[in-house]
Amino acid sequence: MIQHILKLKKAVLLGILPLLMTGLNARAQEVITLQKAVALALERNLTIKQSQITEKLANEDVDQSKYNLLPSLTANPTAGFGFGRSPVSGAYAYANQTIFNVNATASAQVTLFQGGQLRNQILENKIILDADKTSTAKVKNDLILNVVVDYLQILTNQDLVTAAQKQIDIAKITLDRTQKSYDAGNMTLADLSQSKAGLSTAELNLTTAENQVASNILTLKQYMEMSPDANITIEKPDVSKINDIRTLFDANEVVNTAMGVNPDVHLAELQQQSYLQLIKIAKGNYYPQLALYGSLASYYSSAQNQFRIVGSTPLAYEPIGTVQGTGQIVESAQEVSSPIYGPYSFTRQFDDNFNQSIGISLQIPIFNHFTARTSVRKAKLNYEYAQLSTQLAKDNLSKTISQALLDLKAAEKSYVSAQLTYQSNKDAFNTVQQRYNVGLVNSLDYNTSLTNYSKAENDMITARYTLIFRSKVIDYYLGNPISL
Repeated sequence: MIQHILKLKKAVLLGILPLLMTGLNARAQEVITLQKAVALALERNLTIKQSQITEKLANEDVDQSKYNLLPSLTANPTAGFGFGRSPVSGAYAYANQTIFNVNATASAQVTLFQGGQLRNQILENKIILDADKTSTAKVKNDLILNVVVDYLQILTNQDLVTAAQKQIDIAKITLDRTQKSYDAGNMTLADLSQSKAGLSTAELNLTTAENQVASNILTLKQYMEMSPDANITIEKPDVSKINDIRTLFDANEVVNTAMGVNPDVHLAELQQQSYLQLIKIAKGNYYPQLALYGSLASYYSSAQNQFRIVGSTPLAYEPIGTVQGTGQIVESAQEVSSPIYGPYSFTRQFDDNFNQSIGISLQIPIFNHFTARTSVRKAKLNYEYAQLSTQLAKDNLSKTISQALLDLKAAEKSYVSAQLTYQSNKDAFNTVQQRYNVGLVNSLDYNTSLTNYSKAENDMITARYTLIFRSKVIDYYLGNPISL
């Protein structure tokens, strides 16, 4: 009885364990939709992060160019000791002495006119900021398109895997029947070999498709900045219903819309505006520069003494008149001051030595080795180059869109043709298979029909996703959100 219970528990555990492992694997796998793949790629992509940092740097340049309109204020306090022979304060003599000196200056200056360069530099930096934002948008758009292309490639190869597995099943059934017929003496060794070759070919197709899926998934992980070991599964949307795909477009309408939203063209136009602004900045070197300045200064020296009057004494008598009648001389004592030199306090000396200044500075360019003229000429040449670059970007976009529209029409025709070819080969194979099963068709004709059917199925799968991709390319140029 006990052994029976133990066997029953073992059987239950063996039955539950696979279910538990399947549940763990299912939870470990992360389901990736196209929208999630795009979101993760945009969030984690390092190139986008670099571009965003470039934006922040450009924004700092804009702020700094605005701050340049403010006055500049500097303070320059110094303190130090002097040693050696120097004049003695209050005496016509020199002596070896140690002197402590303190000097302090503060100055302010504001530019009143600089040929409009400050204002033009602000406008220039704003254009550069817009250009950096456009570059970030371009990186994002290109990344989204790359993710969509890789995602569609995964779906294509997954369908090819499914088709290859179905072809293997057919090849195995065919080989089994051929083996039985060969054993019964109804077929030759060549028939059996062709059946084995058909199975090997189907297995090779499966391996190739599986390798392509693994490679595409690895690329998608790299776009999403995921570890190569991450366990993900790709959600397959329903792409069998593609009747609503728009394939008819007006080329001029698409081009005009793309010109307004395409980041390549917008970036070229911003660079053209930037060079136009640089011409104005360069011309500012021709104009005088006018600035208002002011300064405060004072100093202290331990060698400087203060001159003071400490008192007066009668040092001499001088006659001031005579007495009438006696002729006696009347004298008066004259008091003479006694000056001395005493200590001069830091605060009192700093206050006494305090001075101020204010004025206007005008700098007029007369001759600067033609550097201003050269700067203007180079700026004009760069602007002409930018004009050509803008026109080139527009021409390339127009050609690319025209080719994309032709590719879309061709993809639609190819898909319709591939569907008809697939259905024809499928019907033909079903007929040949029925006749082969009753011995009315040889193995060579059967394998040829199977090969045509397999190829037609693969071509139809590829044509279907090619059509979807071509339509998404048009959405990309129109600025529409790309989704499946």
